[in-house]
Amino acid sequence: PHSVGSIQERRKPVKTTVIIPNYNGIDYLENCLRSLEGCFGDKPPAFEVCIIDNGSEDGSPEMAERLFPWVRLIRFPENRGFCAAVNEGITRAETPYVFLLNNDTTVDPGCIRRLERRMDNDSRLFSVAVKMLSMRQPDILDGAGDRYNALGWAFAIGKGRPSADYNTTMPVFSACAGAALYRKAYLEKTGLLDELHFAYLEDVDLGYRARIAGFENWYIPEAKVYHVGSATTGTRYNKKKVFLAARNTIFVIYKNMPVLQLALNVPFIFTGMFIKTLFFVRKGFGEDYCKGISEGICD
Repeated sequence: PHSVGSIQERRKPVKTTVIIPNYNGIDYLENCLRSLEGCFGDKPPAFEVCIIDNGSEDGSPEMAERLFPWVRLIRFPENRGFCAAVNEGITRAETPYVFLLNNDTTVDPGCIRRLERRMDNDSRLFSVAVKMLSMRQPDILDGAGDRYNALGWAFAIGKGRPSADYNTTMPVFSACAGAALYRKAYLEKTGLLDELHFAYLEDVDLGYRARIAGFENWYIPEAKVYHVGSATTGTRYNKKKVFLAARNTIFVIYKNMPVLQLALNVPFIFTGMFIKTLFFVRKGFGEDYCKGISEGICD
């Protein structure tokens, strides 16, 4: 493992802090950190790495301390959620960029360098999304940033489709916070992740705020990250995830959507809710979805 020397000992100034929220990630975290270590080669560390642990009880923070002494570890006594963990890391970062990264990922060696280069060359950019690939099927896309439509739905661009179909740089509505580079100075203008979300759609909300502020979010395919997916929650759909996503969908709408746009989109939004209610009833999560929508409206 590399030891982290002083900034003066490094060949170039460090531009990025990698922020990894962790909750009981013992099955994934070591591989994630090994991949980051592989980005260094035989050179001094090219970026900082900060793990924010959400009260894990599986030994994953102790493992990180033991095997990766160059990583900074911040420990919460309990699970405060993805947003709170990420915000703590952003607040403590002293670099111009922050790279948010899920613990169930591995990073292509040139990924962060390519993201930095893109950010350096365009001052309009708030965030840059990676090409996120399935860990189990590397030729299948897990996401190329996020889209947001008139139904009030946010979804990962290209999820489940061949990776080769998404080799073009393009603007996106928002970057997926599972693996994306953000400009810290602009985060200080938009505000950080909304901790009321706890998890899910917090990145869409953030990207929405950035667009309102006049910033841009882009996807670049040459920066690659491999993702297991649903490692913390265990499944694509579960009661808590369905509830949070439904509630946070309402949060995103009423916090960000301009009044005129909201008035025009109301029929589409209600149609989207109806379709999703039917979908989740069939999945056995209808009550959780409706409870999330209700809490989002009442809050």
